[in-house]
Amino acid sequence: MIGGGAFYKCSSLTAITLPDGVTTIGEDAFYGCSSLAAITIPDSVMSIGDGAFWGCSSLTVITIPNYVMSIGNYAFDMCSSLTAITIPDGVMWIGEGAFEDCSSLAAITIPDSVASIGHWAFRDCSALTKLSLSPAVSIGSDCFWGCTALITAAADQNMSTVSDLLHSRWHRIQARVTALLCLKGICWDHVEYQPSGPDSLTQKKMDGVEAPLRETEAREKIPKVLWRVILEFL
Repeated sequence: MIGGGAFYKCSSLTAITLPDGVTTIGEDAFYGCSSLAAITIPDSVMSIGDGAFWGCSSLTVITIPNYVMSIGNYAFDMCSSLTAITIPDGVMWIGEGAFEDCSSLAAITIPDSVASIGHWAFRDCSALTKLSLSPAVSIGSDCFWGCTALITAAADQNMSTVSDLLHSRWHRIQARVTALLCLKGICWDHVEYQPSGPDSLTQKKMDGVEAPLRETEAREKIPKVLWRVILEFL
């Protein structure tokens, strides 16, 4: 195990190879190692602790070993030079703010093994344009807040990312969607968000008869020309 704060603010550290047998990188282990540009993590590592690489602003690429199951809160926060990262199958949990302010990160693939992504996990990743993730994953609030390039790319190319982004933030745009749909003649008198179980909305029709409307079906009713308008209000 690399203990908590083991290399805390070792600002002259430029490269390191962790020995085989290490299973855990502890909390704040490399916190503030601003000159760290290269690190080799052995396959034995199974957990990356909270803030483990916070502020490693010279780190450009990192490969997470295949047996890692969790990436801690703010683990790679403020790694502003990080351009690429590989998250392997087997990772089940990505913590809050895990990649927040990774402003050079352009693409990321999140494997189907990931069940939960914490709040603000990719907040202010302003260069991110490509995102791949399962629609089944639970996504925390404001997970992609400030990912301006991703939102623009999704709207311009009509990518599936649009649905993924809305999946995580649908509750924040219900009122705006309702207003836009009313302008298009699809008025809802009442919209109810159900956070547990299958996503669903309840539509009260003009004749007073209620009919269930799944969230994905509701999205399909929104004309593509309105996606950009909606996304710009996220």
